[in-house]
Amino acid sequence: MAHLSLYRKYRSQTFGDLIGQDHVVRTIQNGIASGRIAHAFLFTGPRGTGKTSTARLLSKALCCENGPTPEPDNTCEICRSITIGNCVDVIEMDAASESGVDDIRERIVEVAEYQPMMCRYKVFIIDEVHDLSGKAFDALLKTIEEPPAHLIFILATTEFNKVPPTIRSRCQKYEFHRASLQDLVGRLTYVVQEERLEAEPAALTAIARMADGGYRDALTLLEQAMLTSEDGRITLQQVYDQLGLVSEDTIDSLLVAIKDGDVPSIMNTLAEVARLGRDPRAILESMLFRLADLTRASYQLEIGAADASREAALHETAARLGRETVLRLRGDLAEAHRVIRDISLPRLWLESELVRLSQPRVGVPAAAAVAPRVAPAQQAAAARPTPPPVAEKPIAAPTASVPIATPVEAPVPAEVTPVTEQEAAPVAAASGDEATWLSIIEQLTGLSKTLGARLAGTRFAGRNEGRVKIEFERMLDYEWVVERPKPRAALVQAIKERFATDQEPEFVVGRKEIVSDEPAVVELPAEGARLEQLAKEVFGV
Repeated sequence: MAHLSLYRKYRSQTFGDLIGQDHVVRTIQNGIASGRIAHAFLFTGPRGTGKTSTARLLSKALCCENGPTPEPDNTCEICRSITIGNCVDVIEMDAASESGVDDIRERIVEVAEYQPMMCRYKVFIIDEVHDLSGKAFDALLKTIEEPPAHLIFILATTEFNKVPPTIRSRCQKYEFHRASLQDLVGRLTYVVQEERLEAEPAALTAIARMADGGYRDALTLLEQAMLTSEDGRITLQQVYDQLGLVSEDTIDSLLVAIKDGDVPSIMNTLAEVARLGRDPRAILESMLFRLADLTRASYQLEIGAADASREAALHETAARLGRETVLRLRGDLAEAHRVIRDISLPRLWLESELVRLSQPRVGVPAAAAVAPRVAPAQQAAAARPTPPPVAEKPIAAPTASVPIATPVEAPVPAEVTPVTEQEAAPVAAASGDEATWLSIIEQLTGLSKTLGARLAGTRFAGRNEGRVKIEFERMLDYEWVVERPKPRAALVQAIKERFATDQEPEFVVGRKEIVSDEPAVVELPAEGARLEQLAKEVFGV
């Protein structure tokens, strides 16, 4: 007998088997029980949530020999033929491969008027209906709008917005939800028991998490894990190896190292993970999954951990990192996960990115950033040495006997260099412009963390004939900002708005000047042979 995949073997055969779709089941059963059966149904939702299975169950309920009934018996000939897939009056179409107008005309329009051969209704199940062409939808429209009494349409799609409104308005819409983690773990546990296997609870939880709410995906991953199991037992490490994920302990140590700024630990951990063959993108995905659990733990929400020990470890890591660090890393790593697709050396780039995240933030509030820049000038003025008071020389007594008053020495005040308004204005202007530039960096960081990181090492370098001058510390950051249209446009617009200028800003790369301690060499008017000749002419030698 040919092997049957788990998702086909354990496909829901009754409405009671549908997990997590109670709202859909209740509405369909109420409609059948009351006799208000629509002529067209539209099932929409993510992949693997039971749309096609529900379509077959609805076909059974409508065509059962004891129906229409809210609960088909699955024992009559019609129900058994629908289960096997050879019922002549239940026609399934895949719109992805039969999307043309000719397919719709031949399979549906031309046979719509014929009565069913053995069932009560002729049912058309069109999967991925959004893949139909525009002409095919037009050909189907009239039949869906006014179908014969014996015709039922069940349309299924994962992209509801691609279905034309003219079709949507003629169907009863049912939205299918993603399965919860608990529902998926329960279903996987049931399948493992039916297959007479053993599995660690943590392994089933990891599979359920990777399935992302899809029952079919969860069963497919479980089937792969069964092939790698030893002695009929599925372990967490086998699931990690199969899915290419990183263990939770490794991710926790990596997150703590980033928080503590432990660069050697970050680099050693990444090297060990790379040695195991883990893809950098998979490392980021594992970190994001873990941060999602840490976020729930930090806000005291239900986690759904496999056992008490793993839940305790999760709360311990959340307490060590802190809520602020968890939220910051979650945003930064989500941005890194988006950017890494375009990186040619992803492993080295990920290493440098995690090292950067471990360093203290460069951006500070504008008020705090301006104060240190003004302080040195004030300190220099305060530290300027005060010249000692000049003592007056005693005046010689005249020869005449005239009484002379003894002079009283008064302390001479320290010399204070007056600062004119013209000299003070540039300092105040520079301070205000620096604050404005720091606020621009903070604003753009909120829009794009990558752009904010590129601007972290920049500074306001003054104005050149009204043009704002921004200096980059590294040529790499300068080229990234200037050569990309969107970041450059956002930066230029922010500068014009905040500095109230219409002129284009000027971007430059800073150059460190080499200052020599040796005094400047002054070339004499005459030296060497010329000096010797002049000396002979002067002295007549």
